Amino acid sequence: MTEGPGIKVEKATPEKLAEMGVEQWSPWSCEASTFDWSYDDTETAYVSDGHVVIHTAAGDVEITAGDLVEFPAGLECTWEVKKAIRKVYKFGD
Repeated sequence: MTEGPGIKVEKATPEKLAEMGVEQWSPWSCEASTFDWSYDDTETAYVSDGHVVIHTAAGDVEITAGDLVEFPAGLECTWEVKKAIRKVYKFGD
């Protein structure tokens, strides 16, 4: 697992995804773009496609297909979507 500016990133395994029930999570996708974002609640996401760099005041985190990511509540960042991204996500713990 990699941690950077409060963001936790690990490569997902089929077993972990099944255990977490990601098939029930909400889908989201975005074409290549850059935008500001903030998290009011903790978000857990599984990225199935794409490449994004999350820029924070404390540093940058790179996320690619196959990553399981946790974004902490209170995080303010800029998303730089380098390759169209598809993910499923849930809020809360």
